[in-house]
Amino acid sequence: MADEVVLLGTYVSMFAVRVKIALADKGIQYEYKEENLVNKSPLLLQMNPIHKKIPVLIHNGKPICESLIIVEYIDEVWKDKSPLLPSDPYKKAQARFWADYVDKKIYDGGKKIWTTKVEDQEAANKEFIECLKVLEEELGDKPYFDGESFGFVDLALIPYYSWFPAYEKFGKFSIEPECPKFVAWAKRCMQKENVSKYLSDPDKIYDFVVMLRQRMGIA
Repeated sequence: MADEVVLLGTYVSMFAVRVKIALADKGIQYEYKEENLVNKSPLLLQMNPIHKKIPVLIHNGKPICESLIIVEYIDEVWKDKSPLLPSDPYKKAQARFWADYVDKKIYDGGKKIWTTKVEDQEAANKEFIECLKVLEEELGDKPYFDGESFGFVDLALIPYYSWFPAYEKFGKFSIEPECPKFVAWAKRCMQKENVSKYLSDPDKIYDFVVMLRQRMGIA
């Protein structure tokens, strides 16, 4: 009997994009349901009653929540193709550490750029660049964070790249001159079909951020 796989997400969510790429890498067929986070579906509320957030992967009727947990689940259940996490326990722990760093530093730092007051903009931009430089140092001369192949940390980080043009427009700064190695890594990831196919359109992300700023009363 074939697995029944459903993904609840939104187009602009970098977290849902992670799951889409992971499922594509594994060659898993699934049904995708676009959620309206202003008017959340009964299915979403039923499947994630604690946080009421996307993404949610529903595998044979059972929900798995939180994007990095979902990606690990996908990697363990469909382990025969395109492994995402290293098998070595230490390397696996390191991959989890850096994926967690991405969500703590890049998500919060990026949000600060487009929500901050004008007088605090330069500090927000600087903090974000410093976080990218930490990631550049970890990347080193490797093509990918996990070494020679696209892996867990790359998957955790690359969906944010769609948001970079919005960060640059609202922050009035440019990332590539400051972090050329990081941008080169992102462009390398974009050459992967499953990455370029599922990454959100930066123009749609920008429009989404404009809408969010209006709702928040930010000029």
